[in-house]
Amino acid sequence: MSGHDVLPLVEGGKGVAITNGECSGAWAAAGGIGTFSGVNADSYDDNGRVIPQIYSGRTRRERHEELVRYAIDGGITQAKAAYELARGGPIHINVLWEMGAAERVLNGVLEGAKGLINGVTCGAGMPYRIAQIAANFGISYYPIVSSSRAFRALWKRAYHKFSDMLGGVVYEDPWLAGGHNGLSNSEDPEVPEDPFPRVVELRNKMREYGLGETPIIMAGGVWYLREWQDWFDNKELGPIAFQFGTRALLTKECPISDAWKAKLVTLKEGDIFLNHYSPTGFWSSAVDNNFIKELRERNGRQVAYTTQPVGEHNAELPIGPRKRIVYVAEQDKARAEAWIAAGFTDALRTPGSTLIFVTPQKANQIRTDQIECMGCLSSCRFSNWSQGEGRGTGRKADPRSFCIQKTLQSIAHSDDIEDQLMFSGHGGYRFATDPFYSNGFIPTVGQLVERIATGD
Repeated sequence: MSGHDVLPLVEGGKGVAITNGECSGAWAAAGGIGTFSGVNADSYDDNGRVIPQIYSGRTRRERHEELVRYAIDGGITQAKAAYELARGGPIHINVLWEMGAAERVLNGVLEGAKGLINGVTCGAGMPYRIAQIAANFGISYYPIVSSSRAFRALWKRAYHKFSDMLGGVVYEDPWLAGGHNGLSNSEDPEVPEDPFPRVVELRNKMREYGLGETPIIMAGGVWYLREWQDWFDNKELGPIAFQFGTRALLTKECPISDAWKAKLVTLKEGDIFLNHYSPTGFWSSAVDNNFIKELRERNGRQVAYTTQPVGEHNAELPIGPRKRIVYVAEQDKARAEAWIAAGFTDALRTPGSTLIFVTPQKANQIRTDQIECMGCLSSCRFSNWSQGEGRGTGRKADPRSFCIQKTLQSIAHSDDIEDQLMFSGHGGYRFATDPFYSNGFIPTVGQLVERIATGD
């Protein structure tokens, strides 16, 4: 893969400084494919300290340009670190198609790190242009999809023109993978589906396009290789590799805090929560901590309203400092009055013609975060930023969501793991029962890859 003979073990690239050059270089040196994240990667000063990503621009557009510069500089920094540690092993960069200025950032990193990166993985959206970008730099590309239908669309639109540079296809289980997931409107988030027939369907579609020997990388829900024995040398599936995202967190080289690593070994089954709160609009999987609890409660304190009496919306409800009247259902009025009496006095309007009730402190935080938006996504429902010509989504900012850049930077660079977003695959609870991690043992990346290769 990517011009190298490798173990079929791929490191999952986790964004905003979680998978860096040190851990990805170590993974490549151990015989697999190392993958560093190109999503707001860290840069360092002359003393080796992380340079905080602080924004001084007065407008969103100015702050967006600062973000792009940080991202390119950080990506080049991590590519160099990974290359130096990889001992000739392959290094990939992972980017999210829905991140702000994805094409500019990827082109900037690949230009500034020529010869250091062997492949690019990309998901979170429909990354149709990733093929041409990779081909321009003579490297392989690895789209991340969650269905054969998604791959078919990408192939028809662009990939058929660059088939020789397609290094593999990452199938990411949309129910079990960590971070942002590819659940479609036709799939039930409460009813996980067996990945085997879905991957067979993907392979059959790939065979139609002459891609029978192009590897498929299984991602999401992978812990022990022994649990996937039926996938090896399986004629229906063809060449298969496996991606490890969550297990790679608990290694000495992984830059997450000691508090985060300690939290991982306390997780129980059910502690990872598939939710729809992300400002991307995608479903995502995260640890069910205080951060997720607050979002769940915030969204629960929600009622539909109209500005004129319509149907059952005939009960007057005064909101805001001016006590402007809106109309809600009678039962919702009683609920809203109870929330207001409990201190959730600020009613914030959502794009869905609903009100959510929060404390004045939370309302101020939400508004401040929306104002300070730096355009980290191509389109953000929380702030209503869009990188398109109008710089807006055309919809109201949605207070039911959150600033994802702020919280991911905070958890990456502090010990605050309860009040920040903590992504994890759904198998994260297995740290607590896997004997490999008993007595507080944290392996090096090399030790982890060696262990995985045994089947455990």
